[in-house]
Amino acid sequence: METLSRRAVNRATLERQLLLRPAKMSAYDAVEHLAGLQAQAPFPPYYALWSRLQGFKPQELASLLQERRVVRIALMRGTVHLVTAADALAWRPVVQVLYDRDLKTNTQHARELADLDHFEVASAARELLAASALSSTALGAELARRWPDRAPASLTHLARGRLPLVQTPPRAIWGKAGQTTYACLDEWVGAPLPPPSPASLIARYLRAFGPATVADVQAWAGITRLGEVASSMDLRRYRDEDGRELLDLPELTVPDEDVPAPPRLLGPFDQLILSYADRTRVISDDYRKRVITQNGLVKGTLLVGGQVRGFWEITKAKKAAIVELSPFEKLTKRDLAALESTAGRLLTWAEPDAETREVRVRPPA
Repeated sequence: METLSRRAVNRATLERQLLLRPAKMSAYDAVEHLAGLQAQAPFPPYYALWSRLQGFKPQELASLLQERRVVRIALMRGTVHLVTAADALAWRPVVQVLYDRDLKTNTQHARELADLDHFEVASAARELLAASALSSTALGAELARRWPDRAPASLTHLARGRLPLVQTPPRAIWGKAGQTTYACLDEWVGAPLPPPSPASLIARYLRAFGPATVADVQAWAGITRLGEVASSMDLRRYRDEDGRELLDLPELTVPDEDVPAPPRLLGPFDQLILSYADRTRVISDDYRKRVITQNGLVKGTLLVGGQVRGFWEITKAKKAAIVELSPFEKLTKRDLAALESTAGRLLTWAEPDAETREVRVRPPA
């Protein structure tokens, strides 16, 4: 069995994630290729595509949301992702076990829901949402009319756990604000949910993130027992430097480990650093603690040599926009100049109406 060096695994990851070179690809094809985008906040998917695609314009993704070709929905790990409608339909049944378990164990809501007929509540919620997209508060209030002895928030939690609820526009439309309102996925896109296919989910993960271990796949999906499924699949198998088995699709190859990895700016919540059990292929454990805050926020990051070397943030004051780069270590003049140039382009793209724009670099800390 071939052993892949740490650097080779890193370069394969960057290639699958469209980060070795800007891709000539539509926004829709990129969302599909990347196995969806992290979307805990409304706008990180736009930054993710800007980092990866040539000439990406926000309206392209906004139009896909409005046309219902892509959707925002809680999927892997119980977090919101932006995925194609087809992938949302295929993947929600696979990860439903995660939501079923939460309804039994959630410390805030499980006791409140224990003796309710979950199917009956979900059916009532589906009927309400078929009439109109509703916010969490509005849905809970309507359900509480029928179950007045239960907390509206708990009833809404049950609906979100039992039903594949999408967040409807104008939520996450670039340049617009909007509260979160929900509709049922199958009715929103006009197609039924198929039977669950864990093998298909594993294959899509490996195409976007591989080669990777079973533990990596499970960490991304948020579900277990995928090793049994993987063992029955026709997969290529490698070893990493620590002797762990890495899985990959047989038709895919790994680039040469000496392929250059140009400096990049990754957006907040970028899936590159959130989709593995062992994230050291792209970020050290020490640096991860500085990028991911205690309340789960993930900063935009500086990628140099294929590894996270710092973070960036945009601040606005009156009509000025400033992007500040905060490297964790001393960078070469060439890499720092590339990051500053990229930051200037990012600021022009993200803040086109700013009268002044400035790139600042903090000393390494």
